[in-house]
Amino acid sequence: MTTMHDQQQCRGARLGECCRVAAAVSLLCLGTVGARAQRTPHIGYAYPAGGQQGKTFQVVVGGLYLNAISEAMVSGEGVTVTMVDYERPIQQKRVTELREALKQVRSEMGKARRQGLFQTPAEAMKLFSKLVEEQGFTLKELQQAAEYRRRKQDPKHQINPQLAETVTLEVSIAPEAAPGPRELRLGGRSGLSNPIVFDVGQLPEVNEPDSSPGFTWEFLSGEGRWKQAADRPEPVSKTLALPVLINGQILPGEVDRFRFRARQGQLVVAVVRARALMPYLADAVPGWFQATVALRDAKGTEVAYDDDFEFHPDPVLHYVIPRDGTYTLEIQDSIYRGREDFVYRIALGELPFLTGIFPLGGVAGQQAEVTLTGWNLPTNQLTVVPQADDSGSATLFVERDGIRSNPVRFTVGSLPEVMEQEPNNISASAQAVSLPVVINGRVGEAGDEDVFRFEGRAGQEVVAEVFARRLGSPLDSVLKLTDTGGVELASNDDHPDEAAGLTTHHADSQLRAVLPADGLYYLTLGDTQRQGGDAQVYRLQIAPPQPDFKLRVVPSSLSLRAGSSVPLTVHVLRAQGFTNDNAADGRNQRVPGHPQERHDRARRRMGFSDGGSRGGGRRGNHPGRRSCRRHDAGVHLSPSGSGPGDESGRDRARLEREVTW
Repeated sequence: MTTMHDQQQCRGARLGECCRVAAAVSLLCLGTVGARAQRTPHIGYAYPAGGQQGKTFQVVVGGLYLNAISEAMVSGEGVTVTMVDYERPIQQKRVTELREALKQVRSEMGKARRQGLFQTPAEAMKLFSKLVEEQGFTLKELQQAAEYRRRKQDPKHQINPQLAETVTLEVSIAPEAAPGPRELRLGGRSGLSNPIVFDVGQLPEVNEPDSSPGFTWEFLSGEGRWKQAADRPEPVSKTLALPVLINGQILPGEVDRFRFRARQGQLVVAVVRARALMPYLADAVPGWFQATVALRDAKGTEVAYDDDFEFHPDPVLHYVIPRDGTYTLEIQDSIYRGREDFVYRIALGELPFLTGIFPLGGVAGQQAEVTLTGWNLPTNQLTVVPQADDSGSATLFVERDGIRSNPVRFTVGSLPEVMEQEPNNISASAQAVSLPVVINGRVGEAGDEDVFRFEGRAGQEVVAEVFARRLGSPLDSVLKLTDTGGVELASNDDHPDEAAGLTTHHADSQLRAVLPADGLYYLTLGDTQRQGGDAQVYRLQIAPPQPDFKLRVVPSSLSLRAGSSVPLTVHVLRAQGFTNDNAADGRNQRVPGHPQERHDRARRRMGFSDGGSRGGGRRGNHPGRRSCRRHDAGVHLSPSGSGPGDESGRDRARLEREVTW
């Protein structure tokens, strides 16, 4: 059993998470390569979207503008990537040429068959390959042409130019590489691509059976056509040994099936990563892969099904095996869509999985007792001494038989903390607290409300904020502040968090009020849907305003040629009355938003020097790379070889913060 506050493993792959200044600038450092921005390579998918520690394997990356790619990179330590091949999408003209040439080849194959020149598939393939070469094309091109025709003839399958180009990579993962999500990018003359999630895993991995068109005996002999999708039996995996990590892609109408053997009493868990790999597909309808999983017994009877996990779109299925035997796991899109970028990874086996923790956080450097809930856990209690990473939290997990559970976030704070004490359902039995304070509690049953009492002074400003949904709790909180006479002074259900990325339901509450008089005040917390239970846990912070800010830089990466400059936007998301100067000099624009949380936007320009002539500005095929250095007074982004004090026009590219973190 192991617990860790993993401060490095996921930093490179936190897509859309709250980032500090250094994180925002590091993205810019990665993205600045010489190229025409409009031809910047774009990754649509990677398959498989990860691999096992200690293994070397190939990954196909599909996208657009990949012809100038010369290197690939994965964030973090322990993963190396090399280029293997680039495949240009085949065109209709070439398909027509191949079809005509193939007619001649198959005619010759028919004659050879009648003359008895081959008797076995191996002999036929050898002759077929020789005739293909004589006609001036390759077996690979023939496969491409067959797949192109299959897709054109399949009414369910659309041809997507944005996914048509592919590069093949060879990925080697060191045995000691930290497991977890990383970022994969491609780079070359035309710039640096967008990042895509790439997982480092611990389990043995398999890929779904290949369903591409194949060379049949009838085809090779010259007496049959290429077998189309409708003619081929649906591939089914061999019987898998648990635990295993399954990689696959869902194409239109597909249902992928995987057989495995399990023993009576095993609690089998299937953890799907689909939306976690591709959170949003901008050109798809409705814009994402909604995976569903089902488990069937040896008779084909469905014994378990799931299409999500709590409020997360990726399903997690668990089932206690009633008897020894063979079981089949099925995965599909909920409405039978599919494309190459409907990529998934399924961890399957008697795996440890955390469904919740309590409390959700603690004080930095102070020992905390954490209760765990979940499946196949080696313990239900941990003792931790949390230290915060750059996001103000730590990462907790457990291990069973050397396999890590899913990580969970543990918030690390500095304010005094207390535990909620029942009964505290009404004002008469309200729990007394002293400000500032963080209360760790739960809405224990349906309709439960927790009431807290504190002393206030006239003119005192108080902010009450719930941290629950952001930390994995299903609680949909609601807050209400009243005085001793029961008069409501403020209330809030959902509080929008502009820094929350793709989150659409901002379920956590926050209210802010100036107290009108000295006396007692009551803060009531409940669930807006009147739900309750052991999982409905929360952290409630009651304190004077804690001014803070977050930065977002748009775009997250830049591609530009040496000597040029491009605009970028720095968004300053202010919270709880933060009024210091913002992140950049120059023209600022205030964006309408929450009246108590201002959102400023600064338009800046970023430039490159002419090819790094001042010491180390070039590396490989990418002229004008930037170096990034952090200073006590802020973060400076400068051309290689120049310091933060360089004020020479285009050669200066500095983003700094005059605020101490």
